[in-house]
Amino acid sequence: MSTTDTEPAGEIRPPQAWLAEAIVHEEAGRLEDAADLLDRLIAAAPAFHPAMLQAGMLAHKRGRPSEALSFCQRAVELAPDNAIYHRNLGELYRVFGRLDEAIFHGRRAVELLPDDPLSHYNLGVILYDRQEIAEAIAAQRRTLALNPAMPSAHFELAEALLLSGRFAEGWEEYEWRFRLPNVPPPLPPGDHRQWDGRPMSDQTLLLIGDQGFGDTIQFARYIPLVAERCPKLVVACSAEMFPIIGQQPGVQGYYERWAEMPAFAAYCPLSGLPRLFKTDLDSIPAPIPYLRAEPARVDHWRRRLDALSLPGYRRVGLVWAGRPTHGNDFNRSMTLKDLAPLTEVERTVFFSLQMGPGQAQTGGYYGRAPLINLGPEIGDFSDTMAILSLLDRLVTVDTSVAHLAGAMGRPASILTPFAPDWRWLQDRTDSPWYPSVELLRQAAPGDWSAPIAMAAARLRSDLR
Repeated sequence: MSTTDTEPAGEIRPPQAWLAEAIVHEEAGRLEDAADLLDRLIAAAPAFHPAMLQAGMLAHKRGRPSEALSFCQRAVELAPDNAIYHRNLGELYRVFGRLDEAIFHGRRAVELLPDDPLSHYNLGVILYDRQEIAEAIAAQRRTLALNPAMPSAHFELAEALLLSGRFAEGWEEYEWRFRLPNVPPPLPPGDHRQWDGRPMSDQTLLLIGDQGFGDTIQFARYIPLVAERCPKLVVACSAEMFPIIGQQPGVQGYYERWAEMPAFAAYCPLSGLPRLFKTDLDSIPAPIPYLRAEPARVDHWRRRLDALSLPGYRRVGLVWAGRPTHGNDFNRSMTLKDLAPLTEVERTVFFSLQMGPGQAQTGGYYGRAPLINLGPEIGDFSDTMAILSLLDRLVTVDTSVAHLAGAMGRPASILTPFAPDWRWLQDRTDSPWYPSVELLRQAAPGDWSAPIAMAAARLRSDLR
């Protein structure tokens, strides 16, 4: 290495010292300084493979996946028998959807370091994405044999078990979700007892909408069952969920802020209710519909859609992207342009229910069928429910609007990725959670052509 302005004249530091300094910068949040130091280190010592790996990890942290992949590939080329390098490269290939390469490096890592729990864990995640679920379960069991207290392995095992319909064990493993890194606890610290499912006739029970909008909608079906055992029932949830929670029988109050919460004797996350009620595939509570649109909102939106529609044309809603902050958004979302084959279906008016950044894509729409952007007029889920009640069908990716349509009993075609969320199970076109929806699945990772073609065929069939 050459000297730098900060070194005494004539002093030459070994590569390990430069690497250590770069790691200090990275851990302190000085990512640009760390990247600059690693670039100079790699230029001066191109065969020093630990710098390649560190540069790859840093590039990933900086949101530069292609650069991260390149660095990790070079690290493996320089040190082909290093298990950690294969482990990291396999994960990057998985993120890129290059699952054949991912599985090669995932298995190589396990071969080189068979007692490393992280290697078995990463291999299990890759196997899940490849929909080799029995093998994914085996990999996570091996991980837990090596490290029984690893929350991420328990959670991945839960998802694989639930996806395969093995609910009893799956719900138990699902309880590890709050121990995952960076996952906040369901409620503020304190001496709070978690509800065990037994009746509480004279004490208040708090239910918590602990996950995303879709999860809250899905698990809200359990609230009337809880109210039968605990008549003094209150719910903590985001304000966006008030139109959902407010419709459930037995809820005596719902709150967004902890400071407003009444005293309670026990709590339970909504996502913990399937376990307490011992839910299996044959006992999913499905009192569909358990959500309904407000009549006044329906009247408003009926007039609006009548003014925007063409006489004799069918009305179809579209949602092509979820929230970008969702951890699996790259896998579940698409672009409006991907839905172009739908717009060739005749006698159809499409209504965009898309919210968030994806809504801007309507400005570049040039399809054959009319597309009307309702996003700017949608105030909350009450508006969305009213619109759904007036549409002939919804075509959507796996996001909260899909759950909303299912809970209302409205016809919906849900476009699901090759490796779906656990709730959609395996190899089914229907859902025991939502009888009115159909599941249109990718045939290969990242390829939306098949489910979109099936959705177009469904719309043509509806016209007959």
